[in-house]
Amino acid sequence: MEVLNSIGQYISPYLREISTALVACILVMAGNEVNAFLRKVMRNQHFIVKTVVFIILNAFGYGFIIVKLSPYLARTLRELEKGMMVAILLTSFILIGLWAQKNRHI
Repeated sequence: MEVLNSIGQYISPYLREISTALVACILVMAGNEVNAFLRKVMRNQHFIVKTVVFIILNAFGYGFIIVKLSPYLARTLRELEKGMMVAILLTSFILIGLWAQKNRHI
């Protein structure tokens, strides 16, 4: 636990960036399912409607989620004990990596 606490002290100033990376990784992985659902729902729509919805979802929807969720996640992680924070971050990134491997993203 001492090692995790030391790592936590070192990465603590970068929690905003780490939180943004974590949220972005989750959105990249979940984005395929969201976009597949959107394609299914929008299949009978005109090309322009599909394009506008795609732009709104990807540029503004995902961007909004990243901008709003990242600071909340950083604040939540900052409130944790340093070693626990590192353990949660490592576990989260490993689980996302396993998810990516399972879905052949990597």
